[in-house]
Amino acid sequence: MAPPEDAAAAVAWLRTPQAIRARAGLVLAAAERDALTHFALDEERLDPAADYVIETIRTSYPDLDIPYHSRWRHFAVGGHDRWAALAAGLDSDRDEAARARFDLVVTSVLLDAGAGEAWRYAEPGSGAVLARSEGLAIASLELFRSGALSADPARPLRADAAALVALDERTLSEVFQASPENPLVGLGGRCRLLNRLGEALLARPAIFGATAPRIGGLFDHLARQAKDGRLPATKVLAAVLEGLGEIWPGRIELAGVNLGDVGRHPAAASDDLTSGLVPFHKLSQWLAYSLIEPLEDAGISVAGLDQLTALAEYRNGGLLIDLGVLRPKHAAVLGAAHEGSSEVVVEWRALTVALIDRLAARIRAKLGFSAEELPLAKVLEGGTWAAGRRIAGEKRPGGGPPLRLVSDGTLF
Repeated sequence: MAPPEDAAAAVAWLRTPQAIRARAGLVLAAAERDALTHFALDEERLDPAADYVIETIRTSYPDLDIPYHSRWRHFAVGGHDRWAALAAGLDSDRDEAARARFDLVVTSVLLDAGAGEAWRYAEPGSGAVLARSEGLAIASLELFRSGALSADPARPLRADAAALVALDERTLSEVFQASPENPLVGLGGRCRLLNRLGEALLARPAIFGATAPRIGGLFDHLARQAKDGRLPATKVLAAVLEGLGEIWPGRIELAGVNLGDVGRHPAAASDDLTSGLVPFHKLSQWLAYSLIEPLEDAGISVAGLDQLTALAEYRNGGLLIDLGVLRPKHAAVLGAAHEGSSEVVVEWRALTVALIDRLAARIRAKLGFSAEELPLAKVLEGGTWAAGRRIAGEKRPGGGPPLRLVSDGTLF
C-alpha cells in the first residue's frame, strides 16, 4: 500500500494490518541497531523461545489440532461449553444464530481488558472461581444471558443500541461481582465503552441496521461482502474498525478522527502525516479473530488469516521478556508502572508484533507446518498466548505480566 498522501488516506492506512506490521518493523529495525531506549534485542533467544512454545502446544494439543485464538475458547473453560448450552434455546435459523453470536462476542471482547490481579468471579451454579480473561468471559456471558444488553424483554439474547446506551455502572458491577473487596480494574471505563458502542450502532445504520440496530447487524454487513462464500480476513477487521472506531477513548487524533489503539514512537518516523504513529488495534483484531468461527459456522469461509497480526498485549509481550528475547535497558522498565501510551509500552508492543511473526516462522519450521497449515491465529492460541501465561506463572506469584501496566479497562 502506498504511503498516505492526505488525511483521509492516512487514517485509512493506519487502520490496516499492513500499517501495523510496517511500523512495528521500524521499531524492530531500531532494536536490531541497538538504537532503542528501553529494550535490547537478543535474537538468539528466539529458538529457545520457539521450543518453549512448542512444548506448551504439545501439552495442550498433543495431536497439534489447534483451534483459532478467539474469545470462544474462554466460554468453554473447565471443559464446559457454556455457549453451546445457551445456544440451545436460540432460534434455529443459521443467520440469526450468527447474529446472536456476534452480539455476545463483541461485547465480551470489549469487556476483556485486563481485570487486575485481585478480581475474581464466582460462577453462579457451578461455584467455579475464575480470574482474568476466563473470569471476564464468563461474567460477560452472564451479562448477555441476563438480558441486560437487550431492550426487548421477549428477546433477551441480543445486544442492541438502546440497551447498550442505557447500561449503567451499577448493573455492570453487580453482574461482574465487583466491589471494594473485589476490585475490577477500569470498571467505569468498561461501562463507558459499551455506552459508546451503543452510540456507534445508532450512528452506523448501514452496518448495524436502521431499525432497532444491534451488533448482529455486522454479520449481515459482512455476509453481503462475501463472494462465492469467501471473505478476506482484512475485510472483517476493516468493518470492525469502521463500525466501532469511534467507541475508543480519545488518545491520538488525525484530522479530527479518533485513531483508537495507536501510539507514538520516535523510531516510527516518516515523511508523511503518519510520522511517529504506531497502530496496534489489539482489541479490534482480537475481535476480528473471534468473529471467524461464527462466520464459518454460517457458511462463510474467512481467507487470508495471516494478514492479521499478532496481538500487542501482555501475554505475547510478556513471553518475550520472560524468555530473554527482549531485555530491559534500565530499571524503570520493570520497576515503574506505565501508562498504555508511554514510550516504554509502545516500544514493547511494537516489538511484540514484529517478533511474534518471527517466532511463528520458527515454530512452523520446527513442526514442519506451512503458514496455511498453522496460521498465526493458531500459533497465538496454542501457542504464544498460552506460553506467555505459563512462564508468567512460573516467574511471579499470581502470574502477572513482567511490566506493571496502568489500565483504564479499554486497551489490554
